[in-house]
Amino acid sequence: MPAEAWITGIGIVSCLGEGPDAHWQGLLHPHPSADTSRFAPYVIHPLAPIEFDKQIPKKGDQRQMEAWQRIGTYAAGLALDSGKLKGNAALLGSTDMIVAGGGGERDVEVDATIMTGLRKAADPDAFINERLMSDLRPTLFLAQLSNLLAGNISIVHGVTGSSRTFMGEEAAGIDAVRIALSRIAAGQSKLALVGGAHNAERKDLLLLYEFGGFVLKNMYQPVWSRRSNPGFAPASVGAFLVLEERQHAEARGAEPFARLSLVLSGRTGRDAGAVTDALRRMWEPVEHRLQAGRYAILSGATGVEPPTGEEQRFLAEHPEAAVRATGSRIGHGMEGQFPMNIALAALAVRHGILFPPCNESPVERAMEGPLAQAVVTGVGHWRGEGMALVEAAH
Repeated sequence: MPAEAWITGIGIVSCLGEGPDAHWQGLLHPHPSADTSRFAPYVIHPLAPIEFDKQIPKKGDQRQMEAWQRIGTYAAGLALDSGKLKGNAALLGSTDMIVAGGGGERDVEVDATIMTGLRKAADPDAFINERLMSDLRPTLFLAQLSNLLAGNISIVHGVTGSSRTFMGEEAAGIDAVRIALSRIAAGQSKLALVGGAHNAERKDLLLLYEFGGFVLKNMYQPVWSRRSNPGFAPASVGAFLVLEERQHAEARGAEPFARLSLVLSGRTGRDAGAVTDALRRMWEPVEHRLQAGRYAILSGATGVEPPTGEEQRFLAEHPEAAVRATGSRIGHGMEGQFPMNIALAALAVRHGILFPPCNESPVERAMEGPLAQAVVTGVGHWRGEGMALVEAAH
């Protein structure tokens, strides 16, 4: 029989604050903290104020990290604290780490200097070679190495088990959690730190997503209300989970937030109906596990069309389930979104209630009765789908 996996640690940071308690209170009082002016016309969900010294005490370590790494390293530290692993060398030495990381952040000042100087250079080819050799740090390849987040978590927090880094936006976060769960279920791992991070407060990133027409502009609206103004609101988030084999957790007296029972992933096209069909296929192995009247769906819908509309059609086939789109509350955090949504689902299941609907959301409704299970969906803005089942741990 596959081993049972518990979520024994949660480390999350977002616009709602830091840690499980701050997020739960933020979910109970739905007032989305979207910023419509700082990067106007784009809408973002900025990170709440954080004292990075609390989890990354050395200033030198902080200086050599870009913001996305500081966010992720901080969230990982919170997860290790939550799971009572911090400082335990024996446990940290056997903790497998699976990180979902992006391509890193560009040095916008270096880019601007090179582009400005290139216009005046007598020999443009020589100029650009010289500048690239002297201005870029060894850790950059015109951006930053994606596996540096895992490296910094290892250095700062002493996690020295195996390490894997996945790239690929939303799909990376989905597969990171899927692989972590699969290894525990198969008996290949007893303890895993899994998650991702994203820094949305970047002009270079907003430019890239604007080229694809993906970013929410001009005004904030809940995810399900964006049909006439589609797009996602980029979010600065860090989300890490401690996943642990049940017997291992019980032996050391670790208490679970919830049980992670199933994670599925896919990579379908974006032809008409493809997303709806993909979600239907993933629903089949989940459906027979659900308890009538005691489950809800936490959607990772982005607000980008047509994928969001197609997910809404899938959700309409299950009117018995109360739905919540987390993107309406915290925005969309790319690699970190799926781990974050699993963390929020675990909090809801642990409290035994579903948090209220977001203001003015036409899809969401109140849920009556106790909550024992949460189905988490994730549909990438461009590619990648996932589904997970989070259940109360008994």
